[in-house]
Amino acid sequence: MTVIWKSGEAAAAVNGRATGEWSASGVSIDSRTVGKGDLFIAIRGPNVDGHMYVGDALARGAAAAMVAGDWAEGQAAADMPLLIVEDTDEGLNALGRAARERGKARVVAITGSVGKTSTKEALAHVLSQQAPTTATVGNLNNQWGLPLSMARMPADSVYGVFELGMNHPGELTPLSKLLHPNVALITTVESVHLEFFESEEAIADAKGEIFAGMGAGGAVILNADNRHFERLKHLAREVGIGRVFSFGASHGADFHLIDWRIEDGGNHVEADLAGRRILFRTGGTGRHWALIGVSVLGAAWLLGADIDAAAAALAGVYPPKGRGLRHRVRLAGGGTFTVIDESYNASPASMRAAIAVLGATPADGGGRRIAVLGDMLELGKNSPELHAGLAPNLEGANVDLLFACGPNMAGLSAAVPSAMDALHTDNSDGLIGLLTETVRAGDVVTVKGSLGSRMAPVVEALLALDIGNGDSHRQERAAGGQG
Repeated sequence: MTVIWKSGEAAAAVNGRATGEWSASGVSIDSRTVGKGDLFIAIRGPNVDGHMYVGDALARGAAAAMVAGDWAEGQAAADMPLLIVEDTDEGLNALGRAARERGKARVVAITGSVGKTSTKEALAHVLSQQAPTTATVGNLNNQWGLPLSMARMPADSVYGVFELGMNHPGELTPLSKLLHPNVALITTVESVHLEFFESEEAIADAKGEIFAGMGAGGAVILNADNRHFERLKHLAREVGIGRVFSFGASHGADFHLIDWRIEDGGNHVEADLAGRRILFRTGGTGRHWALIGVSVLGAAWLLGADIDAAAAALAGVYPPKGRGLRHRVRLAGGGTFTVIDESYNASPASMRAAIAVLGATPADGGGRRIAVLGDMLELGKNSPELHAGLAPNLEGANVDLLFACGPNMAGLSAAVPSAMDALHTDNSDGLIGLLTETVRAGDVVTVKGSLGSRMAPVVEALLALDIGNGDSHRQERAAGGQG
């Protein structure tokens, strides 16, 4: 395994002291998942002090543990391999900063109300086919996740792809200043986390904080189709960034989506990339996946990657789990139905995208389109209207049945046309029995809701109907998600 940190180098990076000689091939802040050879960092979080688990991490095979000096003096065993610092939060930041500074990687930062994880995964995939690439694992995108992801970057990385997340003003500024991205990509700005913001404009301003750590030579990619495009462009100019590019279906976008269609379980896309016509395929389906592909190629172009190779690699990009992964379920009575798993999270924009994909997916002979929707959370005072406002989308997608759960989804159930059968329960547990009794061969079922709405158990219950449950052939990596 590649050595990322040696004891002396790590100690110098964090202005700390190493005990013993050790080498680390990874970095972790979770003793439950720490791997053999990892440097375990004992974070003192708001609920748990990682120092309680130093012994467990070392027993699991961690190469060493970063600990605070006060703990080392009072509780560390004499033979423990340690990296001793004054404060482990600052030590983690310092390690991430040192990893960024020691190499020559071209780094892109990705944020946005929706689509950032899917975009990050797609860009990391196409770049990794060309050169050593480090990327955020999962959605480790906050004050601990970003420096952790940076600290895992080997010195020989050519590209770095990092996701930055926020749900309050002021969160992205320190992350951007820590990362110093060469390229920043904002997927879109939508009505997400409105509980913590006065308006969408305030959300746009908070997303614009991603520019704070960029120099004048940096480049920005913004969504030309989003109504906050000019606002974000102005914010970028204000901090001295002169290279602002656009992507989208709008005429005049630098990275322009010309056309797309669903075919053979994926998207076939035509685009104009800074004056060059290019055709490519995406494994995910739907208009939003076509736009993800266009933005990814734009970012790859700005990073200096081979665009033809990147375009070819997009065919191998599929939605992450819970963000549009498609499953074919075989029923005991014969026939199959399709489950589109969108259970990871939800916002008004991603709900509309998922409903559009459901509408574009053909139901087999006699089958129905079924939307199973849980509450969207953190939408603030306008939450009831934002939920009820999905009714025209369901009608436009020719959805036959609506299974909804949660207090806010009650409004959507009441708003849909009488021709659409709608059922509402207080929570997702109440849906499971009714749904599994209703679904039949030929149906297409989309399951979506915020993580707190617990829609994943609904997906698992549907998959459990498969007569070959656990068979790897059940899964079809061919649906579109909006992560």
